[in-house]
Amino acid sequence: MIDQKELDDIDRQLINTIQLDFPLNSRPFRTLGEQIGVSEEDVIDHLKKLTELGAIRRIGPIINTIEIGGFSTLIAMRVPEHEIDEVAARINEFNEVSHNYLRPGTYNLWFTVSAQSKSRLLEILSEIKEMGYLFLDLPVERMFKIGVLFRV
Repeated sequence: MIDQKELDDIDRQLINTIQLDFPLNSRPFRTLGEQIGVSEEDVIDHLKKLTELGAIRRIGPIINTIEIGGFSTLIAMRVPEHEIDEVAARINEFNEVSHNYLRPGTYNLWFTVSAQSKSRLLEILSEIKEMGYLFLDLPVERMFKIGVLFRV
């Protein structure tokens, strides 16, 4: 968990800006800098810091895996509270994992796994099973797009 005290005003502005309005041009970091009043280099330095802190995992598109022939599932995992950070870090090592977040309840770690093939998805699920935690595999039946904005 990131301590909010580790974030300065530029960090917060970047987090709040890039969630829904990332510039799609040849110099997006310069454009972001212009939007918040800092240099392109400052933007890059702050994004590196935010990545190192774990506030940002990656910057990139979210692709509709199913529309391009891939497979996707939602996983709800039951992890003891004192192991959440360690398990979340292990889960995040899979390039195919996105939207890893904590929720209250018995199944408290939720994440999406999207793979290019059914066999790769099953391979990932097998590796997750080997971690030894109970989990629910909730395959995508219908896609919902929910916009979420985390104000920092």
